Amino acid sequence: MSAGSLRRGASVAGAPHPPATIEEVAAAAGVSRSTVSRVVNGSSAVSPSALESVKRAIADLNYVPNRAARSLASRQTLAIALVVPEDTTRFFGDPFFAAVVSGINARIARSDYVLNLFIANDDPGDKMTSYFSRGNVDGAIIVSHHTSDTYIDRIAAAVPVVYGGRPVVLNDEDYYVDVDNVRGGREATEYLIGRGHKRIATITGPLTMRAAMERLTGWQDALAAAGLEPGPAVDGNFTDDGGADAMRRILAAPGDRPDAVFAASDLMARGALHALATAGLQVPQDVAVIGFDDSPIATAVQPALTTMRQPSFLQGEEMASMLIDRLAGIATPHSRIMPTGLVVRESA
Repeated sequence: MSAGSLRRGASVAGAPHPPATIEEVAAAAGVSRSTVSRVVNGSSAVSPSALESVKRAIADLNYVPNRAARSLASRQTLAIALVVPEDTTRFFGDPFFAAVVSGINARIARSDYVLNLFIANDDPGDKMTSYFSRGNVDGAIIVSHHTSDTYIDRIAAAVPVVYGGRPVVLNDEDYYVDVDNVRGGREATEYLIGRGHKRIATITGPLTMRAAMERLTGWQDALAAAGLEPGPAVDGNFTDDGGADAMRRILAAPGDRPDAVFAASDLMARGALHALATAGLQVPQDVAVIGFDDSPIATAVQPALTTMRQPSFLQGEEMASMLIDRLAGIATPHSRIMPTGLVVRESA
């Protein structure tokens, strides 16, 4: 076998070739250096033909990205922070977060980045924001934020940020991934109206969160369009116990008992089902219940939960992709709104 037939990096008589460079990969693939960089960093902004050419050139040349050198040259840490402004009980107890984090991690696994997780419902002494300001991460994804979480503004001033869900106060320069929460709340309520229900209550999330406010707006819009008076609206804090307590308060409210309830998360819907069973009421015969998320909870409860599906895993992937593209200097839209869809089961 001739020396010319050896792959780059192979040795002849014990003398190894110097490692291939990104420029040599680009030349072999017939693409630009930036295209090779995008492929190496796992960006989706590469055509299928270019992706195949680059992968073939990388294999032929035995190209190994020098991550440490790239990091030093660009002053990058190759670390992305996931910031969840909630307490640990809420974070580990809500399957929505599990799905979103799985999606984020799946996308980051296809890049050079590592994921750092920060769970905090406040930032005393600016400990976290100081950490970011010192250049310890390249960017951050912020999920489940409230109006009271003012420290996230300081994070956004320190590093590029992508929000999971629109911020309550939205600035023109903000990047975010969300679902159409107003439409989801409206379609859930319209489904109940279409089933003949006329006294429809709702269990909301905290109204310091845009998702909770918008799902409430959807409920209100559907009732107004049908000429129906809204039933009680009670905050369930996006938790199981909160949903149960909210359902008990709805049942204790003056006036006729609601014949249906829209719970703005599956977790709160599970709490509502428990409270209804304790009160001796049957679902859906006495009170229909519809949730929001289509999380694993929806099929684990009895009766199985009718719910609005949101693509939580895909939302996580898209958040990570948006941030990785920003960090690579790739132009990307400031927002992506993903669809919701009704999933009919036994509870409504």
